[in-house]
Amino acid sequence: MDELVSLFHGFATVAQPFNILVMIVGIMLGIVIGVLPGLGGANGVAILLPLTFSMSPTSAIIMLTCIYWGALFGGAITSILFNIPGEPWSVATTFDGHPMAQKGQAGEALTAAFTSSFVGALFAVIMITLVAPLVARFALQFGPAEKFAVYFLAFASFVGLSKEPPFKTVVSMMIGFALAAVGLDAVTGQLRLTFGMTELLNGFDFLIAVIGLFGIGEILLTMEEGLNFRGNAAKINLKVVIQTWKELPKYWWTSLRSCVIGCWMGVTPAGATPASFMSYGIAKRMSKKGKNFGNGEIEGVVAPETAAHAAGTSALLPMLSLGVPGSPTAAVLLGGLLIWGLQPGPMLFVEQKEFVWGLIASMYLGNLVGLVIVLTCVPVLAAILRIPFSIIAPVILVLCAIGAYTVNNNPFDIVMMLVFGVIGYLLKKCNYPLAPLVLALVLGKMAEEAFRQALLSSQGNLGVFFSNGLVSSIMVLGLIALFWSVIQNSFSRLMAKPA
Repeated sequence: MDELVSLFHGFATVAQPFNILVMIVGIMLGIVIGVLPGLGGANGVAILLPLTFSMSPTSAIIMLTCIYWGALFGGAITSILFNIPGEPWSVATTFDGHPMAQKGQAGEALTAAFTSSFVGALFAVIMITLVAPLVARFALQFGPAEKFAVYFLAFASFVGLSKEPPFKTVVSMMIGFALAAVGLDAVTGQLRLTFGMTELLNGFDFLIAVIGLFGIGEILLTMEEGLNFRGNAAKINLKVVIQTWKELPKYWWTSLRSCVIGCWMGVTPAGATPASFMSYGIAKRMSKKGKNFGNGEIEGVVAPETAAHAAGTSALLPMLSLGVPGSPTAAVLLGGLLIWGLQPGPMLFVEQKEFVWGLIASMYLGNLVGLVIVLTCVPVLAAILRIPFSIIAPVILVLCAIGAYTVNNNPFDIVMMLVFGVIGYLLKKCNYPLAPLVLALVLGKMAEEAFRQALLSSQGNLGVFFSNGLVSSIMVLGLIALFWSVIQNSFSRLMAKPA
């Protein structure tokens, strides 16, 4: 009941005129980011994070999350009209969405994609509303050992459950830990890895790193590939929308199943991309029209879009309740909370109730506003792809440089942004994932602090991480997640042996 009252207070906060304006601007910016292939939600949030410095934390998080919702919606437009996935999780949408557009059913495909995205997000937000306070209340019992166990579970899940090769994930994570270690040691007060440079006394600024890694790195990669957009025209009118909405209830079971898959993948760090592929694959296998998948089947659009949006939204659950991000975008948002002086985790629900419930309320309204905007503005948004990338790229580069400079008003930060941009470009060229690097950069210091505090309290005894049922359970879950592929392979071989 308390949660319901708090949620209504959250709606009252979001309904303030400035927050509504911020929400609409965020959705529009997010859709533009989602429409531009390769830029992505995490990159967009990282680049536009400095815009929120002068806002209150509540308005700032509303804007950033709405950029994220907008990017999730926008990715479907390029997938369906141009056969170019705006986001990695939109790849599965191209399988049936683009064939529908080629058959003159672009309006139906887009309406199905946007509506399914909204349904997936709504399901995930309801889950967050019901579950997050319970998880946060439970997490209040955590000491340093339990906190480190949760961080360990997050790191281990990224290694063991991610679709990326474990070796590359570990290497990327180690780079993040090394970057997080630069600067003043919070326990001993000694300097580490500064090499006599006074600019590094406080370590690398998280925002500079993510703008360079995500923004500059992606621009360099896109410039190298050279994009040329050619696609189908999009016409959505009220008649098409209503006709499609009448058809969508037929696929309620596919939607519900995709919501569950998406939420599970979002809470674990698997993310939206595997969720969309898994949901599409299961829908293809279980549907009566499975053989027609790939030729323009509307169910083939519903399944991946529902799962991707559910996963993207539910990734915020562990970030809010435990302080552990479930996706790269959630990691960037978590960095934003730290910049605004907020500590993500269970205490956030106690000390910053207005902020938390304002954010959750904005998830409901933001997705509804996003659905209305994308349904009414598709032709305009698709026209963005007609602008030559040679014009768009310099604009984004200038935005990145301004964003980096405004952090400390220091030109050195622009240099560091470019250095991180080159690092990001090289890592992407070599197919090393950036998400584990960002995760380690954000959580590295907190994990180290919890680890050292736990060891100090136990006089160096590592058994403290298995000293009670709670911490032991989390550590065991972490170990299972870390070696999940080995366990899975062993189980498969065992089952394959003839009796």
